[in-house]
Amino acid sequence: MSQPILSLKNLTKTFDVNGHEVKAVSDVSFDVMPGECLAIVGESGSGKSTIANMVLGIYGPTSGSMVFEGTELPARRDLPHRRAIQLVQQNPLSALNPRRTIGASLRLALDVHNIGERSGRNKRVGELLEEVGLPADFAKRRPASLSGGQRQRVAIARALACQSRLVVLDEPTSALDVLVQARVLKLLDDLRKARGLTYIFITHDLSVVRNIADRMAVFERGRLVELGETARIFSAPEHPYTRKLIGAVPVVTTDELELRDRLIHD
Repeated sequence: MSQPILSLKNLTKTFDVNGHEVKAVSDVSFDVMPGECLAIVGESGSGKSTIANMVLGIYGPTSGSMVFEGTELPARRDLPHRRAIQLVQQNPLSALNPRRTIGASLRLALDVHNIGERSGRNKRVGELLEEVGLPADFAKRRPASLSGGQRQRVAIARALACQSRLVVLDEPTSALDVLVQARVLKLLDDLRKARGLTYIFITHDLSVVRNIADRMAVFERGRLVELGETARIFSAPEHPYTRKLIGAVPVVTTDELELRDRLIHD
């Protein structure tokens, strides 16, 4: 059996809020396996974004440890770790520099991490855009001229530019309309299979989880209350909070599901 790409061990994060200690994450342990999509779900304030920020090195844990590919992650991430673990944010417009062209933003990732020969990096930018379903000449455009779905594809391309192995996706489709959301989810799934990527998918939308995640971790008030295969949890949730979340998911008929899948893939 393969070893985890990431292991969180007894992870706790406490914040000082007006002189009071508030535990955002409390004694959390779980593994992320290579090539899987692990969804972290819960309501606002459940701790899921705090987990993501600790994995990315934005927050340091109050206690506990994180082991990535067999070595403990340092409090201050070095360049190889920043390259290996990338983020796709919820709002790509705020994540992209409005004054830079799309090509310049993608080229910057290649330059910072010294990926490939300098003379070939502009060509690589075009290849990255095509890999996420955009024309290579989009490199000349600026973020404001792109739609929300196109901007999110650029953000995905930027994570791919770093040749990352673990991608943290923080509500990557919540700002998109339903049709664009479905297309971006399919793109993410295709890229994961083609590149052997591993995803941590942060979301509050369980209908998205059901379509993309292999396993899911359910958080309530900073605690991990249930962890397991997505199909198992949806069919037989064990924790009362998980049952509450799943019970709130809109129900559609089998015919509607089949029609949706056929329309998406036609």
